[in-house]
Amino acid sequence: MHICVVGTGYVGLVTGACLADFGISVTCVDNDEAKIAKLLDGEIPIYEPGLDSLVEKNAKAGRLHFATELAPAIQNALAIFIAVGTPPKNDGSADLSYVVQVAESIADNLTGYKVVVTKSTVPIGTGQLIEKIISERTNGSHPFSVVSNPEFLREGSAIEDFMRPDRVVIGARDPQAIAIMKDIYSPLYLIETPFVITNVESSELIKYASNAFLATKITFINEVAELCERLGADVHHVARGMGLDKRIGPKFLHPGPGYGGSCFPKDTQAMTEIARDAGRPFKIVETVVEVNEKIKAGLIDRVRSAVGDSLSGKTVAVLGLSFKPETDDMRESPAIPLVETLVADGARIRAFDPVAMESARALLPPEVEYCSDSYDAVEGADAMVIVTEWNEFRSLDMERIRSSLKKAVVVDLRNVYKPDKMREQGFDYHSIGRSAKDLP
Repeated sequence: MHICVVGTGYVGLVTGACLADFGISVTCVDNDEAKIAKLLDGEIPIYEPGLDSLVEKNAKAGRLHFATELAPAIQNALAIFIAVGTPPKNDGSADLSYVVQVAESIADNLTGYKVVVTKSTVPIGTGQLIEKIISERTNGSHPFSVVSNPEFLREGSAIEDFMRPDRVVIGARDPQAIAIMKDIYSPLYLIETPFVITNVESSELIKYASNAFLATKITFINEVAELCERLGADVHHVARGMGLDKRIGPKFLHPGPGYGGSCFPKDTQAMTEIARDAGRPFKIVETVVEVNEKIKAGLIDRVRSAVGDSLSGKTVAVLGLSFKPETDDMRESPAIPLVETLVADGARIRAFDPVAMESARALLPPEVEYCSDSYDAVEGADAMVIVTEWNEFRSLDMERIRSSLKKAVVVDLRNVYKPDKMREQGFDYHSIGRSAKDLP
């Protein structure tokens, strides 16, 4: 079997490499010649743990190929996975222009039966749109099937998520297409992965509904954290007490600076647009989006409160720039509005992130100073702010940190450290939702 994956971004490259590791011949195609040249030289354009070795292994085995020419890859493939970007438009809805372009190319190069698989996150009805484009462009000269197969990859653990997923969702109407998709994912049957077989529209909605629900959990616990601060409660104890209820579960009940990344902000916005277009506004998700923006905007107030009302002339050390650990992805990172506002208020920013500093340079103000490590960043600073919970920030030498800081002020937006212990070490420590005293 031959598979063509269109797009070598995060989803496309991980999908292509993992499918090749299943023993399938995969060609990943992208119109970005520079990106393909790097991949052919063994250079991975994104940071994802384990992806470099997986790509190298399957390229050397002759199962994973990279190309810029789409036509031959389509013609030689039985299944074509569409994994191109669907960025948000000004109104929050998904821009499907890249998906449309790929659908037109598939139609122009259809030589026999093909399975066209949408791996990109697309609005409900996109499968019908692809089917219409191909049917009209080919005048029905060749049979094909359209399948929705949404991805559920977490940045930082994408390979594990692909190889050991919670579920595989296949949305299709054609039994032949379903059988081919099951064949593609046959290694997952051996580990008893649940398969959800449904129609295309349900599959498309599953992805949006899943991300909207997870974003809701994050936003909910952040609102609980604010309530804890006012009532003298500890959000970690509240979250644990909630999470032990199997109907709720402990995941995504971690307070912080709001959700970010490539999925949740885009998908919650798209979900609200989809609902409005259907004549049924999704009030819960609309509120989640609104509250998340409020939480991000409120970060600067936490820093101001800790450092002092005037930030002009103050130096702030910012630890962590990516939206989450184990990725260099800066998309919708809470660090962006925080740093922008600090700079606008006259603060000097000394920043460090283990992998995201190169990505950050293009997005953050030019005044930001990038440091060699955490200790370099805090040297002479008026405050240290932890924005991303990288593991290396969890065991810092706090005596060294305290002696390096001009003022022993720490704003911990991820609740990495314990308040009482930090105060015992002489820090003016600020965290989220933990006004209560530490308990044993």
